[in-house]
Amino acid sequence: MEHGSFNDPSQGTFSMTDEDHTLANSIRFTLNQDPRVTFCGYSIPHPSDARVNIRIQTTGDPAREVLKDSCQDQMLVCQHVRSTFDQAVMEFKRKQALKSLQSMDIKS
Repeated sequence: MEHGSFNDPSQGTFSMTDEDHTLANSIRFTLNQDPRVTFCGYSIPHPSDARVNIRIQTTGDPAREVLKDSCQDQMLVCQHVRSTFDQAVMEFKRKQALKSLQSMDIKS
């Protein structure tokens, strides 16, 4: 949900429900890497409220589009991390199986 003035699309405050510091901090980091962003910050109104407010100010691009791009960048990062992790697990299991076979050959 977007809050605040709708007169200037280059700035906005977005409220995300059922989220916490985990998502908010990673989106803040990604947004701050974007050269179109002049300010980005987030707050959690109350610890018992599962809601995050993210404030974005840009150089002129619509804040909504910049946030959407940032979320898409986060999805790509997560996909890369997942893929790298899955490959590492497969490699670990392959090595463990190889060790197991080698120890059986030595004992035989």
